[in-house]
Amino acid sequence: MTGSRNAHLAMAPSETTARRTEPAVRTSPLRLLALAAVALACVGTLLLALGYIRFAAAIDAREPASTPRTDAIVVVTGGAQRIGDAIGLLGADRGARLLISGVNERTGREELAKLNPAARDLLACCVDLDYRARNTIGNAIEARRWVRQHGFRSLLVVTSNYHMPRTLAEFAHAMPKISLVVHPVVTDHVDTAGWWSHWGTVKVLVPEYVKYLAARLRSLIESDPETSRLSVIVGGRKPVSAKPAELLGPAAEKRSRLIDRPHHEG
Repeated sequence: MTGSRNAHLAMAPSETTARRTEPAVRTSPLRLLALAAVALACVGTLLLALGYIRFAAAIDAREPASTPRTDAIVVVTGGAQRIGDAIGLLGADRGARLLISGVNERTGREELAKLNPAARDLLACCVDLDYRARNTIGNAIEARRWVRQHGFRSLLVVTSNYHMPRTLAEFAHAMPKISLVVHPVVTDHVDTAGWWSHWGTVKVLVPEYVKYLAARLRSLIESDPETSRLSVIVGGRKPVSAKPAELLGPAAEKRSRLIDRPHHEG
């Protein structure tokens, strides 16, 4: 009896100790931290998903029936239809002058005239070509320089409908005092009307949404995209070519070949 009672007493402290340490395991700081991280990740994912839904649903699925007149027009390259629509708006007197921003260095006025033969006179008199912009940030920077050069106060911005939110964010950040009017270009390649049911559309819109968020966040912590280091990190390179404008384009290349051509003495 004595031995059994002693054994019972000897076991009691260990059981009590186990019961006392059990709550400590449940409230471990590491466990609480892990639960908080999971909760934050779930909330963040939910907010991103809701933001994406709102972003995709707000994209214009149709081109505007009418467009107000502005001082000038800027079109961001990325599709032939964008340029065609912008030239058409210029011909309809929706702006006094057109800037085509981000033109490939091998593309000149003659190539554009061949694609838009009815607009040959407009291309000669009222269209400026920007070869320096390398991305949407660069488009905004070059457009601002062009606006300041001509003293424009309002711009009609032309680009694809899915690209318009990010373009507008970059332009508004670079030119906060300029009135911006949008003209979204709708193509059959990206069906934004059924963005939830087409995998091809989702593949276009999700990266665009991420870039749009990056543009909005960057605008909150920087004052000028032209002097921003973040613009280089986000774009992977400088948004504007370091070469002077007069050294870019087919005409500049042609002048360079003429200058570099060896002269033969007779």
